[in-house]
Amino acid sequence: MQEESNPIKDFLFDYLKKSEEKFHKLISQSKFSEIIDDVLENCYDKVTLMGEQEESLGILSTGLLHYLLTNALVSSQRKIERNGIQIDIIIPDLKTLETDPKKTLIICIPKTIDKNIIERKLEYLQKIQPVKENIWLVITKKLDFQNKTYVIEKKNSSFSKMIYDITQFVNVQGQSKFKILRI
Repeated sequence: MQEESNPIKDFLFDYLKKSEEKFHKLISQSKFSEIIDDVLENCYDKVTLMGEQEESLGILSTGLLHYLLTNALVSSQRKIERNGIQIDIIIPDLKTLETDPKKTLIICIPKTIDKNIIERKLEYLQKIQPVKENIWLVITKKLDFQNKTYVIEKKNSSFSKMIYDITQFVNVQGQSKFKILRI
């Protein structure tokens, strides 16, 4: 199934391609937060002008996470469905969720700041991921959720720390087959 072209994803991947040499060097040094900071600093304003802010930043963060997880050799799936429930990103995969939810991380990127919608989405996700602390949020403003939350902002974004936290989770759960990321 071919994914539809999206101007925000196209802009992001054009930027990543232009910065490829610099980013490959940072990836080899496991400096993922520097890549996130760079992308946010250089793409945030343009992306927020390309559509509704929460949706635009949600698309940016999803694309950036997918790129970084792939380059960090962290097994993941994105945009999948289980029991009619949409999952933005799951680490490592749906099969592991079914057999051992403790070793599975779901990243929810709701593309809204409406607290009621986010709460409903979290309730749905908890039906398939009973380990509540293994459902993380990426949103554009700090809201009062018990889930681990990353806020995507242009500067000093907690989102910058997310890849580090994901690799910590993967290494603690014993999922990293390569153990490349000893951050």
